[in-house]
Amino acid sequence: QVQLAESGGGLVQAGDSLRLSCAASGRSISSSVMAWFRQTPGKEREFVATISRSGGSTAYADSVKGRFTISKDNVRNTVYLQMNSLKPEDTTVYYCTTKSGPVPSGRSYDYDYWGQGTQVTVSS
Repeated sequence: QVQLAESGGGLVQAGDSLRLSCAASGRSISSSVMAWFRQTPGKEREFVATISRSGGSTAYADSVKGRFTISKDNVRNTVYLQMNSLKPEDTTVYYCTTKSGPVPSGRSYDYDYWGQGTQVTVSS
C-alpha cells in the first residue's frame, strides 16, 4: 500500500521561505514520477510542480516558477518542495502525489496516490 505523508507547512510572513517534505512508503520514488499540487476549498486542485523518475527533469506552474523548487532524496524516499519568496496567494493546502508510468504530468487525474495535505498560510 502506497502512503504519502506531507509535513513542513505552517504560518509565515510574505517573503519568507518554507520547505515541505513528503515521505513515501510502499513505492520507491526513484522509479516514480512525483508532484505537488495545491487546493483551496471550493476550487480545482492546482498543479504546482513535478519531478521525473530520475530527478533530471522538473516542471512548474507559471505562478511558482522561479520561487519554488522540487527535489527528491531517493535514499530517504522523500520529495521536497522548497518555497521561497512566499506570497499571500500561496496560502492553501499542499498535497504530495505520485503516479504510475514514466511521464510527468500537470493533470491531477493522472496521479493515483495522494497524501493528506499540509496547510501553508502566508500573512501579508
